[in-house]
Amino acid sequence: MNEPRLSIIPGWIIADPRLKGKDLQVLCMLGQNANTRHGWCRRSQVKLAQALNCSRSTVQSAISRLVEIGAVERREVVSANGRDSAHWYRVIYDSNVPSSAFDAWDEDDQKEFDPNFEGDVSAPPADISAPPACPEQAPPAGSGQAPINASTLTPAFERNERDAAAGDVLKIEEESPKSIEMAFKRFFLGWKTAISDSEPDARREWLALPPQERAEALQHSEAYQAAALSTGRKHLCSAAKYLKEQRWTKLVEQRPASPQAESTESYSVFSRAGRAMLISKLLQPVRPLTLSPIEQRIVDTSPGKSDLIWRDKKEKQGWPDAVQLIERRRFKVSNRIVDLSKDFERVAVGGEIWDAWKRAYADRCWPWPVAPDVLEFAQFPPLPAGVVDLDKAVSIAIVDFAEKLNEGRADDAA
Repeated sequence: MNEPRLSIIPGWIIADPRLKGKDLQVLCMLGQNANTRHGWCRRSQVKLAQALNCSRSTVQSAISRLVEIGAVERREVVSANGRDSAHWYRVIYDSNVPSSAFDAWDEDDQKEFDPNFEGDVSAPPADISAPPACPEQAPPAGSGQAPINASTLTPAFERNERDAAAGDVLKIEEESPKSIEMAFKRFFLGWKTAISDSEPDARREWLALPPQERAEALQHSEAYQAAALSTGRKHLCSAAKYLKEQRWTKLVEQRPASPQAESTESYSVFSRAGRAMLISKLLQPVRPLTLSPIEQRIVDTSPGKSDLIWRDKKEKQGWPDAVQLIERRRFKVSNRIVDLSKDFERVAVGGEIWDAWKRAYADRCWPWPVAPDVLEFAQFPPLPAGVVDLDKAVSIAIVDFAEKLNEGRADDAA
């Protein structure tokens, strides 16, 4: 097998609406050829164009766009006589590499990628010694705890979020322009109206916030959107307005006195409260979605697959809050949702009513939580009495629960 089996790229880029033409394929080529030791690759744009059956200008435009988006880092290489030489590229999912590292890597890759290299490319002599160790002594150990060796695969802003979730205290490290931009992209792409929203306006408001408030805006973004949409409103404010008016503070301020306070108990998605929480997320408007370049190409060449692709996309991405609940083993539920679920009924796994609920989820493109083998019963909203058709009864039960959920929407205002 001559070609690498895998191409590693960041997951967030797949559905990015800024991608065009060959962008994703170029990114995959760079990810496929990344060196396993240092993550960089040195590739000729001409060879990339030949592999993708396109012009060099197409590859050049795609790389420039990927660099601008923040998915690729480029390090230009200038040959001794000024002629073009293959550049270094890195798919961004790692920390910065010191510039001195490129000198060592160039020795390994110069022959293959630099057409102007005429030096001796044979194996280096065995008598070349390693550079001398630094004569300075290591600093004395302090009395405190040893520092945490954070993985270089995790950006600083993501570690801040993780630490905040674990300790309920938001820790802010010194920000770099790259980490600020990456945090903004994560925030903006997570905003449900991002596809029709103004990214420049949102970025301007993002940069106007101090680091602490940016971290808080990102941390509470998902909770704010869920709370705002749970009131029954059909439209969400723009990302820029959320940032400019610091709307996450309203959510935080209302939380102590809110009737939506979470219960102290955790629930699974198959319990009464857990199922009620899941359905409440599924009753929210579907997230605006767009096809990726690869998906669009499939639809263009095989129109018959359009429905299948859209259904799969809605099920996996249309209700991200619901998908997150399904992926978590246990989670907290608001007290109001717990109260609304008290009349839920037990349904035998694999029975007729279970299958009717499964069909209802499929008809709506809702993600269906797969029951573990040991599960015998799950909880669902009660079916109306006197309705023989199970599919119709399930539809009525969903409508009835939605009406109960919306009765107290004035109390849920964010």
